[in-house]
Amino acid sequence: MKLRLSSGKEIPVEMHKARMVQKIWLTPAQERLKAIEEAGYNTFQLKNKDIFLDMLTDSGTNAMSDNQFAGFITTDDSYAGSMTFYEFEEAVQDVLGYKYVMNVHQGRAAEHLIPRVLAKPGDIIPMNYHFTTTKAHIELIEAICLEIFIDEALNTESSHPFKGNMDPQKLRDAIKKYGKEKIAFVRMEASTNLLGGQPFSMENYKEIRKICDEHGFLLVLDGSLVCENAYFIWKREKGYENKTVAEIVKEMCSIADIFYLSGRKNTCVRGGFIATNNKELFDEIKPWLPAYEGFFTYGGMSMREIGMMVPGIREMVDPEVAGCSIQQIDYFVNRLRETKIPVVTPPGGLACHIDAMKFLPHVPQQQYPAGALTAALYIASGVRAMERGTISMDRDKDGNEQLSHLELTRIALPRRVYTVSHMEYIIDRVNWLYKHRDLIKGLKFVYETPVLRFFLGKLEALDNWGAKLAEAFKKEFGPDY
Repeated sequence: MKLRLSSGKEIPVEMHKARMVQKIWLTPAQERLKAIEEAGYNTFQLKNKDIFLDMLTDSGTNAMSDNQFAGFITTDDSYAGSMTFYEFEEAVQDVLGYKYVMNVHQGRAAEHLIPRVLAKPGDIIPMNYHFTTTKAHIELIEAICLEIFIDEALNTESSHPFKGNMDPQKLRDAIKKYGKEKIAFVRMEASTNLLGGQPFSMENYKEIRKICDEHGFLLVLDGSLVCENAYFIWKREKGYENKTVAEIVKEMCSIADIFYLSGRKNTCVRGGFIATNNKELFDEIKPWLPAYEGFFTYGGMSMREIGMMVPGIREMVDPEVAGCSIQQIDYFVNRLRETKIPVVTPPGGLACHIDAMKFLPHVPQQQYPAGALTAALYIASGVRAMERGTISMDRDKDGNEQLSHLELTRIALPRRVYTVSHMEYIIDRVNWLYKHRDLIKGLKFVYETPVLRFFLGKLEALDNWGAKLAEAFKKEFGPDY
């Protein structure tokens, strides 16, 4: 919740209290330099012992509630036919309105199963924007990921409230160009992760549904951040201000033919699921579950995880849960804007995103400015963020670099984990980096994998800039920081 202080300033106040804590530590800059060099300037390769604030992702790093820990203890732990699964099924029916549901071990398992069943080589899958693992699974079956976003989506300084919208006319043009028989299904992502956690509007979503109905297309909703998207509809879209987040989520789900999510985000538990009200679709996907995930009533998750997911599903539509990281991100982004740091606006869900091409205009995109800024932030602060730019794109079949539409350094805000003081610390270090941005140069790959290279790839700093940045930091702050 945002509360106004006597000074008139508003700050996000956490509507929970910490009952258990985990110790963190800050290693000196020279040690951080050594750690990032050993990690190949890839923050995914850092060890947690070398990290001060872990803001790589909100996936699997959120704080669970007391009710979720209680669910862990009371789980009916059974390989098949566990009553905990049926409690989970009931929660999905109550909160999302879906009659049929199956667990998967995480979101990318759903991204694997759905195209495997519904698409074939050469098919087109239109979407409002791709996600890294979604695109990988589509391309692994030799289908084509077609992004149909609005023009405002790539303008990081835009004030458009729904930059995650799909452009309806561009979708109609694509249908005309490719032919409706080539389109396997249409995917909407709530909220668009790689555009800066930007939501789509209910009006746009319903318009895309109408186009799908006109041509007989299935509409698939990636609901990994569905509660954030619903929260933004509640706060930004006319006609929804008197609805609840729970009502908006259920309405969103009623529009899609198939819903899936990574539970590591909204429900704060490792795992995921696929849900639908279409029994034929459900029965098409269901036989593949034992082959790739596990028996039907656990689907690759442990029963204890499902036990914790049950209250997680019910709690995720609470506005104080759905909005907790959104309010922190809003504060974070606007504090950085005050100091002229180029950030993605309006503030989205998931994270604060810095526009690396504007932060580092002297670093060519082929030298991975978002990756360089992400590594520089770690050297200067001990904060682990994530590159969301060209490093997160894979090369094409001919080995050519595919430049990303945006180069973003993503500083994720896991739910109910960090505080305003942590954000103020990062804001200070980002501003220090901005004053010393000329020291930051590009990166080059020394090892990369053929798919999803951002996970395991290793790079090195051109002109040894990391050492120069660490030395400048040490000179100003001393050897202990």
